[in-house]
Amino acid sequence: MENDPFVIGGVAVKRGTNVIINIELPKLYNTPTKLPLRVIRGKKDGPVVFVSAAIHGDELNGIEIIRRFRKLNILKKLKGTVIVVPIVNVYGVMNLSRYLPDRRDLNRSFPGSFKGSLAARIAKIFFDEVVSKCSLGIDLHTASIHKSNLPQVRTNIDNEYTFALAKAFEAPVVLHSELRDGSLRAVAQEKGVPILLYEAGEALRFDERSIRIGVKGIVNVLRENGMLPKSLHKKTLKTPIVTRESRWIRATESGMLRTIKALGDTVEKDEVIAYIDEPLDDVFFEIRSPFSGVIIGKSEIPLIQEGDAIFHIAEFKNLEMADNKLEYFHEDAIEQSEFYELNNEEIIE
Repeated sequence: MENDPFVIGGVAVKRGTNVIINIELPKLYNTPTKLPLRVIRGKKDGPVVFVSAAIHGDELNGIEIIRRFRKLNILKKLKGTVIVVPIVNVYGVMNLSRYLPDRRDLNRSFPGSFKGSLAARIAKIFFDEVVSKCSLGIDLHTASIHKSNLPQVRTNIDNEYTFALAKAFEAPVVLHSELRDGSLRAVAQEKGVPILLYEAGEALRFDERSIRIGVKGIVNVLRENGMLPKSLHKKTLKTPIVTRESRWIRATESGMLRTIKALGDTVEKDEVIAYIDEPLDDVFFEIRSPFSGVIIGKSEIPLIQEGDAIFHIAEFKNLEMADNKLEYFHEDAIEQSEFYELNNEEIIE
């Protein structure tokens, strides 16, 4: 039927409408708390997709990505339904904390339980009210505190459907990622809801390039999923670096970190990528790359303890190809910024 409702949080959302819904969450010291979300429903039937951010309360880029995305004019042509949840971990954002007040990681608490901890209860509400109603999810993240990530999509590249969507996102890197127990992606996949994980930028900071790639990436995925019309302008599809293997390189000594390589740089096997200096001595230690690849994550704090993660390197042997691909993305980001402010629809048309 033309006005057949889509029900979420007890609210019936009709076709062709854009509705804000607040879902009750557990109270905090007797203070009412709600999970805010927006349902954008097209006039025609189609898939139901959620876009979520701030499952970790200090990961802010995704909040801005969703704010810009939901204002795009192209959504008037949406086929199907998009549920945007800009702040999943409301409690963590209030305290600028990755975790919940009970010191648990929400992204290790799925599927959750109404009889469990605060984290378990929030996970249960979010999963039942949002995730279970969808056929696909896009979950937006940043690196953890004092680290930064090159824009990248993590998914199961052995799954033809999610791999195609990950490439369509057009982030510089697509990384094969194994599932972690208790994570949203692991439980959702178990229930038949595949999820793309977008990792970009740094905790507690906005990164303009990461935000713009994220906004455009969501539109690209919806287009690939048949929910938005294809672009009228012919363009060359940017093919990302695709890799199965990555590893965090850890400090062998404590001291002051002096990096030689930056985020997005290619590195050769055994190449020196950083030094660790003794603050009161002339002694220093070399950090070398264990294999050839691309730096997709790095520490942003120079104070290093033995065992701290310094560089996240994605293995990729053809460094010349990697350099060319990364340069292409960099040039596109510059061109995009020149006209982004003129018309928010231009970056997606």
